[in-house]
Amino acid sequence: MQSLSTFCYKGASLPASSMDSHSLRRKRKKIWGHDSPLGSSSSSSSSSCCRQSSISNGLRGLRRQSPCWRSRIFASGVRLGFFEQTRVPSGKSFSLALALNQEQLGSGHVEGLPVFDGEEDENEHKKKTVVSEKERVDVRALASSLKDAKTADDVEDLFKNMDDLPLPVYSSMIRGFGADKRLDPAFAVVEWLKRKNKEAGSSLSPNLFIYNSLLSAVKLTRRFDKVDEVIKDMKEQGIVPNIVTYNTLMSVYLEQGRHEEALSVLADIENNGLSPSPVTCSTILQAYKKMNDAYGALGYFAELREKYQMGEVGKDSSEEWEREFVKLEKLTVHICYLVMRQWLVNEENPAPNVLKLLTVMDETQVKPGRVDYERLVWACTRESHYSVARELYNRIRDMDNDISLSVCNHVIWVMGKAKKWWAALEIYEDLLDKGPKPNSLSYELIVSHFNVLLTAARRKGIWRWGVRLLNKMQDKGLRPGSREWNAVLVACSKAAETSAAVQIFTRMVEQGEKPTVLSYGALLSALEKGKLYDEALRVWEHMCKVGVKPNLYAYTILATVYIGKGSPEMVDSVLREMRSVGIEPNVVTFNAIITGCAKNSMGGAAFEWFHRMKVQNIKPNEITYEMLIEGLARDGKPRLAYDMYLRACNEGLQLSSKAYDAVVESCQSYGINMDLNALGPRPSEKRKSTRIRRNLSDFCNFANLPRRGRPFDEKEIYTSQGQE
Repeated sequence: MQSLSTFCYKGASLPASSMDSHSLRRKRKKIWGHDSPLGSSSSSSSSSCCRQSSISNGLRGLRRQSPCWRSRIFASGVRLGFFEQTRVPSGKSFSLALALNQEQLGSGHVEGLPVFDGEEDENEHKKKTVVSEKERVDVRALASSLKDAKTADDVEDLFKNMDDLPLPVYSSMIRGFGADKRLDPAFAVVEWLKRKNKEAGSSLSPNLFIYNSLLSAVKLTRRFDKVDEVIKDMKEQGIVPNIVTYNTLMSVYLEQGRHEEALSVLADIENNGLSPSPVTCSTILQAYKKMNDAYGALGYFAELREKYQMGEVGKDSSEEWEREFVKLEKLTVHICYLVMRQWLVNEENPAPNVLKLLTVMDETQVKPGRVDYERLVWACTRESHYSVARELYNRIRDMDNDISLSVCNHVIWVMGKAKKWWAALEIYEDLLDKGPKPNSLSYELIVSHFNVLLTAARRKGIWRWGVRLLNKMQDKGLRPGSREWNAVLVACSKAAETSAAVQIFTRMVEQGEKPTVLSYGALLSALEKGKLYDEALRVWEHMCKVGVKPNLYAYTILATVYIGKGSPEMVDSVLREMRSVGIEPNVVTFNAIITGCAKNSMGGAAFEWFHRMKVQNIKPNEITYEMLIEGLARDGKPRLAYDMYLRACNEGLQLSSKAYDAVVESCQSYGINMDLNALGPRPSEKRKSTRIRRNLSDFCNFANLPRRGRPFDEKEIYTSQGQE
């Protein structure tokens, strides 16, 4: 049994120094005697035997007295409240109170009355001690004797030869039983008090404090089935509940998961003319929290704030309410935070709900702090969270410039995951302009986003955007690496923009970036497409001179350069060199050679390379046959072109309409009668007329960019380190 105080008789009041407001506040917050076990004492002047007999001494003192309980005014001028008052025929009276100061008593008994988990009655909360210098009752020892009591008869056996004790003694014992999870003796004491009330000459009867203590004991023991029994008994005894009763009842409903019933208690409080306490308001908000109802919590807090401002709530204790009101606002913000975080974690598309709740919080003038916003940012981890992350980021920026760099980096990561790379770049620009200064992680994140955009530009051949992205990187202090330069070079090569490729390669070298084999390959391809064969050979020689080893792609381009230059005999030397360094030509190599021969009206050479391809067991594909047929038709060999078309169809290849038309037109031009029905129906035509425009539109959608931007200025290509 824990937490029971010592009650004293006939004593003088405590000195004012020991009863200052700070001490009272500290004592009021103490939870029942967890410092020492039931029945123990730390007095250095009493023996173990004396401790065990303390209750009998106190009871003998009770029998010698005729008590009359009165209120007392302490020497410090602080009114400490009233006990139950009873007058006996003798007219004598003396004061009884709790022993608050352990040092004044010289014993280890627990100071003060226990509380209802912060929900104690205000008058009960104010009760303090008048210490007796002669006799006292050890409540802990008394309760220990009752810990196994089951009925009122068991209580009567202990108290039958004693005078009546003050009701706070019984109230204290009942709450102690609840703390020790012993509900039976608590009910037994109440039943005994009800029995005593019917006896003649007895001053005992269960009052509001007794029933509040019993209801608290029911809550502590989680015997919720007894709640209705206690409330019914109160009504039968004619006891009107106070705010503590309702607070405890709401708390019980919450622990049972009966949230709607807990909220309905508020209507009973108002109907009975009671004013809600801070504990009442906190319990209501806790109910909305358990229901995940952020809108309900906001509505209740807004209504409470209006009543508080109008003076309808907290009129009697404004200082306490000012302090508690701040706590209630923080609790409301915390509830909204938990609900939004739950949406972000569990829902597929939580952005509309989160943004709506943030708007309602603005309208209610309930403002989360920077820490709350940053915690929500960390909860944004999916693509669908990007709009929430951006909104939270903007709100933090609007509050002040004190924003965590890690939060900024996380928002950049979320923007990239949602493919909002341009939005991520704007956040990086804020870091440069407003702070905090970006770190290596910021740099790596934004460069990775640029790489994604440059890769898309390279794949689609949108070389102008590639150039602009490079310039943008340099404007923001980001140094492009070989990967970024190569992406733009490949885009220029695909678009056959020879001049742009040369300028980008030059800028790359000027800015200290060493070209790779991919850089040289892209430049060679651009020069070959621009028919600058001599320049391409000089680039090849330079590549070999600086020690960059060619790969299969570079050798393939070199072969097409020789064919374009009119030196097909040099192709054999290229293939021999490839094999000498362990690189075997594949279908791409032979397709490039055949394509070069076809474009230069060398159909016979193309057919020869086709046979050499078959000899080396390299299987031709659609591109091989299409380019070969076009070359043969252009070189005046319609029969051979016809045979190649049929051969491709027999191998199950689907050739384009361009190859079909080349065979038909060649046969008609040379007046050769062929069975065109054997070719089958004409293949459907593949439209490529809008390729550039479609790719640009796709890229703008992909990069989240406006489709109409400023016209491309050729000077953007030639930006060099010296000009910068």
